[in-house]
Amino acid sequence: MVGGGNEFRFFLSCDISHPLAFRVLHAEHILLTDQKVPELFVECKLYINGIQFGLPVKTRLEPSGPKYCWNELITLSTKYRDLTSLSQLAFTVWDVSSGEDPEIVGGATIFLFNSKRQLKTGRQKLRLWPKKEADGGVPTTTPGKVPRNERGEIERLERLVNKYERGQIQHVDWLDRLAFSAMDKAKEKECERKENLYPSLVVELCSFEHRIVFQESGANFYTPAPVSLSNELVTVWDPELGRTNPSEHKQLKLARSLTRGIVDRDLKPSSNERKLLQTIIKFPPTRTLEVDEKQLVWKFRFSLMSEKKALTKFVRSVDWSDNQEAKQAVELIGKWEMIDVADALELLSPDFESDEVRGYAVSVLERADDEELQCYLLQLVQALRFERSDKSRLALFLVNRALSNIEIASFLRWYILVELHSHAYARQYYGTYDMLENSMMKLVGREDGDEDGFRLWQSLTRQTDLTAQLCSIMKDVRNVRGSAQKKIEKLRQLLSGVFSELTNFDEPIRSPLAPTLLLTGVVPQESSIFKSALNPLRLTFKTANGVTSKIIYKKGDDLRQDQLVIQTVSLMDRLLKLENLDLHLTPYRVLATGQDEGMLEFIPSSSLAQILSEHRSITSYLQKFHPDEDGPFGITAQCLETFIKSCAGYSVITYILGVGDRHLDNLLLTDDGCLFHVDFAFILGRDPKPFPPPMKLCKEMVEAMGGAESQYYTRFKSYCCEAYNILRKSSSLILNLFKLMERSGIPDISVDESGGLKVNWLFTSSGACELYKEQSKTQSDMFLLVCVVHRRSAPGEIPVGSGR
Repeated sequence: MVGGGNEFRFFLSCDISHPLAFRVLHAEHILLTDQKVPELFVECKLYINGIQFGLPVKTRLEPSGPKYCWNELITLSTKYRDLTSLSQLAFTVWDVSSGEDPEIVGGATIFLFNSKRQLKTGRQKLRLWPKKEADGGVPTTTPGKVPRNERGEIERLERLVNKYERGQIQHVDWLDRLAFSAMDKAKEKECERKENLYPSLVVELCSFEHRIVFQESGANFYTPAPVSLSNELVTVWDPELGRTNPSEHKQLKLARSLTRGIVDRDLKPSSNERKLLQTIIKFPPTRTLEVDEKQLVWKFRFSLMSEKKALTKFVRSVDWSDNQEAKQAVELIGKWEMIDVADALELLSPDFESDEVRGYAVSVLERADDEELQCYLLQLVQALRFERSDKSRLALFLVNRALSNIEIASFLRWYILVELHSHAYARQYYGTYDMLENSMMKLVGREDGDEDGFRLWQSLTRQTDLTAQLCSIMKDVRNVRGSAQKKIEKLRQLLSGVFSELTNFDEPIRSPLAPTLLLTGVVPQESSIFKSALNPLRLTFKTANGVTSKIIYKKGDDLRQDQLVIQTVSLMDRLLKLENLDLHLTPYRVLATGQDEGMLEFIPSSSLAQILSEHRSITSYLQKFHPDEDGPFGITAQCLETFIKSCAGYSVITYILGVGDRHLDNLLLTDDGCLFHVDFAFILGRDPKPFPPPMKLCKEMVEAMGGAESQYYTRFKSYCCEAYNILRKSSSLILNLFKLMERSGIPDISVDESGGLKVNWLFTSSGACELYKEQSKTQSDMFLLVCVVHRRSAPGEIPVGSGR
């Protein structure tokens, strides 16, 4: 829901159908008088309105101390929508070290909703009441919340950290490091004062994209506003707001009754109705159909069965809560003209819950070859969270394709591993991960010497071991104080000493970025670090085929957004090449191996800032590597053509994706003239600079083409328009891919202020549509339309690539 003024975005608890989940982290300051080694477990109970609801759940035994760490995810069968405002979680810590009946260490309870009726989220520190079992009554005798008058500095700091983790406090890296360092010192001082310490249990409640406000199912959340006696405009409470009009509902059911099917089968739309249907069919996948539009599609469903583009609109027109209507719809889907893969991806979005519809979408995807499937694999893994079962048809399809292609297997495994950090969907992803592991382990090696399933799976799990070792190396390198050269020396020293096993692997490891490539070891003397705050490692690996592979390892940065952008660039490159347009793009490989770490392919190149500093111009730089006295500007014609094409390709792609924060340091150029972009922290119109231009084209690039009046710049504009019109044809595909990433947790892929996905306006602003329609104009005019698209946008639309 979206409010105006000072209201905030929120979800209603009655709409949350996910099971209640939380994580029991650890206990602190547990003092036991018994000399035996304590063995503790935590018993969790749910109370609703003071009455126990469901069966208790217990954690595993934890014998280690003094900080007993369980870090165990607990998922109850009760759903959030079933909770009341007086729902409580009761935690009791038990000790079983005596060998007899368990002894109570302490208990605490916590209300799931606060005084503002908002769901509590994030980390919660609960005070344990010694020797008392947690009481779920209302009011409770074992409240975990420390009264305000008893809170000390530790409690105040912990509440601030909780707000910080929930995103309610702005993240400023340099200031955060200072603040956390000061907080650690303050905690150490407080811990020295034993009288201020009390036994406590730390749990982490599930977090959501927005706040959850309590609302009973079926209730009307609009409260009556006080009626003013003045002439001011007031809000009047309508008790029937949000309810179905009985007359309209009856008319709708009569119009869609099964007896109408005989009549509808022979219906043909009139000229005006046909125009309306064609307009509806051309709607972007993010457009919601109105009631009358759904009625029109349903009425002429039989005559639309030969229109494959109409299927998704038909599915959106079905009332899936009506069993008879849903049954008839499933029968029609099976007889419909086979749809394209782009439309199949739309049917896997969270808008469609029917197992039959999602199963049909998977049957369409089964026609795609492995190369095409890899273009959508990242989104298909995201679609798993919308499935009702761990063993859904989509999960089985992905696992089966992984068994016959090691690249798909490797990437599928990594994509799932990253999603295991999501508390709400971890169980579902664990199920798919286990299915993948078990299926691969059962593979039998072929007579041609191919590896058996066990060895294949081991070759993938060793990738995780490699990243763990690289993470340890990075920590040691970061601890070195001094110049970058000292850190490089430390890196090479570690690779040659403590981590010398990395120089020659016992068995080759499949490259996480290119699984068909076997890495045999690191070359210490050719490895280095980058001069930046995070000190990324640049590692040179030996390979089984005798060449070297250079990989960048980063820790402390979320690479999932870069991974998505590069995947989109790779897809667009494929779409352009299918139309015989090769713009020499450089979709280097990116793989997020966690939410704050990952790997990137290293492409030998120089930033435009460095080139202009050393060579004064791009032309001089290219002359150095590709001189030709008879060529344009003293450069070979092929090198200049490569530069022009790559400039055109990335100008269009960064315009479509609204890539921001472009400067000369994140524009790179290779020796053969290929220009490409890196660092995609700002996309979909976000930009730290005010009023950024929609087209990312600097004057130095134009000068390298001979200026704005040259024939080469005209050719550049021609390539831009041709590329844009080719990609415009696949707008639904790209929109559907971004739609599937909506709940991925990537910062820029979420909902905007209007309640829709930020990517909704990709390809659909009025300026872009006008550009699409006016293909009869000269290409120069079309290109100018792209450049002024931000002036032609309709009210309320966000122009592509503009500032917010």
